[in-house]
Amino acid sequence: MMDPLRVRDVREWTQAVGSDADYLDYLSQQVGLGEWAAFTRVFMPRFVEVEGCVLWDRVYEPGNFRIWHERLRGDATSIEATLNQFPLALYIDVAEDPDSEAAAQVLAEEIACSWDRCLRDAFPDRSFRVVASDTEDGPVVSFTTVR
Repeated sequence: MMDPLRVRDVREWTQAVGSDADYLDYLSQQVGLGEWAAFTRVFMPRFVEVEGCVLWDRVYEPGNFRIWHERLRGDATSIEATLNQFPLALYIDVAEDPDSEAAAQVLAEEIACSWDRCLRDAFPDRSFRVVASDTEDGPVVSFTTVR
């Protein structure tokens, strides 16, 4: 489980503020309503079902889906594996030091746990493989349906 105080920015801010400041105090001073709302969609995404594929709504675009459907000959697992990817490095600037890289990996694992719960809630009759992979480009959260 992620400890926000292991992330340098949060740790340094809470130490500078002193008293009993913690991660929630940090967020209340650093993040507005818009950011809070956007965070919810990262941790509680929506999904769409298209031709037997369960896709993260953010990656679904009909024209792109058609291309991958043709390229991968309708193989639903391959289509899901190709499209259902959230590479954290595209959206989060992670410092290149061991502590930051470890924190990014733990964040990816937390997101994967949340996605797994959301997928089970949205599709209770299905099983999914949700993974937080540690790649050379940083952590990637992905999922496929277990068939």
